Amino acid sequence: MSPESAIVPPTPVQSRRRLMRAMGTISFFTLLSRIMGFIRDMVLAHSFGAGMGADAFFVAFKLPNFLRRLFAEGAFNTAFIPVFSDYVVRGDPPSTREAAQAVFTMLTTILLVVVLLGQLFMPFVVYIAAPGFADQPDKFQLTIELTRVTFPYILFISLVALAGGILNSFHHFALPAVNPLLLNLSLIFGALVLAPHLEQPIMGLAIGVFLGGAVQLALLLPALTRIGIPLRFHRRFLSRTNRHPAIQRVFTLMGPSVLGVSVAQINLLVDLFIASWLPVGSISYLYYADRLVEFPLGLIGIAMGTAILPSFSARVAHNDLDGLRHDLDFALRLVLLINIPATAGLVVLREPILALLFERGAFDPETTRLTAQALLAYGLGLSAFSAIKVAAPVFYALKDTRTPVRIAVVCMISNIVISLLLISSLRHAGLALSTTLSAFLNAGLLFYHLREKIGYRPGWPLLTLLIKTGVATGVMVLFLLWSRETFWPAATTTKEMALVLLPILLASLPLFVATTWILGMEEPRALWRNLRK
Repeated sequence: MSPESAIVPPTPVQSRRRLMRAMGTISFFTLLSRIMGFIRDMVLAHSFGAGMGADAFFVAFKLPNFLRRLFAEGAFNTAFIPVFSDYVVRGDPPSTREAAQAVFTMLTTILLVVVLLGQLFMPFVVYIAAPGFADQPDKFQLTIELTRVTFPYILFISLVALAGGILNSFHHFALPAVNPLLLNLSLIFGALVLAPHLEQPIMGLAIGVFLGGAVQLALLLPALTRIGIPLRFHRRFLSRTNRHPAIQRVFTLMGPSVLGVSVAQINLLVDLFIASWLPVGSISYLYYADRLVEFPLGLIGIAMGTAILPSFSARVAHNDLDGLRHDLDFALRLVLLINIPATAGLVVLREPILALLFERGAFDPETTRLTAQALLAYGLGLSAFSAIKVAAPVFYALKDTRTPVRIAVVCMISNIVISLLLISSLRHAGLALSTTLSAFLNAGLLFYHLREKIGYRPGWPLLTLLIKTGVATGVMVLFLLWSRETFWPAATTTKEMALVLLPILLASLPLFVATTWILGMEEPRALWRNLRK
């Protein structure tokens, strides 16, 4: 099969079933990745706890991870997929392949420069990210060394995002979704195999990050060749006279969207900056709490945002605003249906969940208690975080970068102000709460402007869903509270915790579903039918 014949444009307008199938695929592999991520964090918590080495690594990992979410999975994908979709729907394989290779050439060049500058100015970079570490020379120097090893991850993972965006545009979702498993496996390898043989054991984790990025990219490159779009470097695309129009379009959209789509990540970086002045362990408390919130967020919010962006882009390419509003409303109702009870479960059982997953070795009961404070604050914002993942792609599918940027600036300022107001009384939990409050503001402003942009107004179906979901969640919460007070105090060992907590969680799910069934909710039935198919 020739490369030209391998490229088959996707159906212009995705049906609800196709959207659900895509989200189901992404959610399934994300679930596997999140489970492996928890195993990874259990290994990290047992081996390194919340001490100086852990704080240093989490900063070293946060910096390239922040850039990954900001530029790669965030701003880059929301700029690249709408532009690339325009080429795909034309049905012209050579121009589609040329556009992808042009963007690859420019992106690789920019990232190589960024990585080189990062290595040269790493002490300054670390000082900007965690200035409080400067008062502790050993901790500051360790963070610099770890970040130098992890920083090339931004090169690998940005190219992974490009490859994943191409595959998603052709509605190949499985391979990009399974890819994060490799990073978790690499980190576990670094902690268990490399760390014991190194003078500075925490360096094993940094090496694991580097290896994870390289392996992820190596997995996707053959898949691109199979669909007829191999990523090749062409120097001619770097000259001004031969610069491909796709480059200009992508990077014009990408610049402003850095703020618009990634405000939550910028807020987390602000938390990191301020937390560096707090007592030792504060950054680790925020990290472990954020990891737990990322579990349901990745399964639903991020999965839906990933699956729906190509659909939004196709709707816009065909000027189908009715279909765009339909997809948006469906996605919003689905994420609220799942995230409202998920929030309740996470908040009510926060300490039991943390104790079961992490409380062993260097992670003691006091660490569980302090991490639970951050988890309570982050967990309350789960629905808002997911709503942003659904709303923001609409603007980028419409190639509107100004509106999300204005909203992002307002939310960042509000986050900083609220953080400074709460930090003295709530410490690290105040930082988490300010992130949650700014996320609700962000989501509210996005949907407010969608009324003007595409005429979207949440109607009676959404209000009905909120009421009925609230009732079903209330029934579930009563069960969780009773179960926690009745059974949890007797659990002391990891095995006893698992035997108590897992049945409680497994019983709460059918209870919630049964209540929605009694209330006559159609959304759970549709969700089950489509996922089963």
